Amino acid sequence: MRDRIEDLALAGPGILLLALAFVLPITEMLRLSIVGADGGLTVEHFARFLTDSYYLGIVWRTIYLSVLITMICAVIGFPLAYVMARVRPGLRLWLIVLIILPLMTSVVVRTFGWMVLLGRGGLVPFTFWKLGFVGRNFTLMHTEAAIVIGMVQVLLPFTTLSILGVVMKIDRRLEEASRTMGASFFATLRTVILPLAMPGILAGSLLAFTLSVSSFVTPSLLGGVRLPVVAASIYDAATKTLEWNFAAAQSVILLVGVLLALTPYIKLSGRRHG
Repeated sequence: MRDRIEDLALAGPGILLLALAFVLPITEMLRLSIVGADGGLTVEHFARFLTDSYYLGIVWRTIYLSVLITMICAVIGFPLAYVMARVRPGLRLWLIVLIILPLMTSVVVRTFGWMVLLGRGGLVPFTFWKLGFVGRNFTLMHTEAAIVIGMVQVLLPFTTLSILGVVMKIDRRLEEASRTMGASFFATLRTVILPLAMPGILAGSLLAFTLSVSSFVTPSLLGGVRLPVVAASIYDAATKTLEWNFAAAQSVILLVGVLLALTPYIKLSGRRHG
């Protein structure tokens, strides 16, 4: 009994903070989403979102871009994490610092930097123009490619560090045994390292997807008003048209959609990799 009291005393502040910062806002959001103009209960806000082709297009764009960003982060993050895990400790430290360094800068600042690089006359369009690939007035701003580039730069550290923690625990003797048995370097990566690193890849992909699907700043600045995502639609409904109930309904749909997408993902990773 005494141990339980001590455990509750230690966990109490955290539970209280979680209730105030998460449970209460979520509860209020759920309440707002089902309140109609007359104060009664209604599902008109959900019906409006789910039956309008414009909003369904926003949902599809958000899911499509999030999956693409997650895949690119995993494809880049795995070899990068492998290299970081196999170099000498001194060099690994500097590589980790380079990976973490962007996280010390505001996402807004980094996104504005991409706006300069990708906009008309920026370094990337100017380079493509000099190489003869595009015309003089080419720009990547307000395109899906700009959103993907910006989001990959933001989320790549999360994926890489998640994979790095798992790869560093893989016994190097397994690689040596595979090479001794005649497997090539790439065959060893595919048949030995990749399966053992899958828990880290799943964890990093999970982080990348959840952060991407709910991201607002980078997609809004790089995609513009022509390419809205769900988070931007929620922001517009809450701040521009002041439709708080509709914004709450969209938030609930986003939350439920993420949970539905992640539930089999989490079960699969838990069953296969513990």
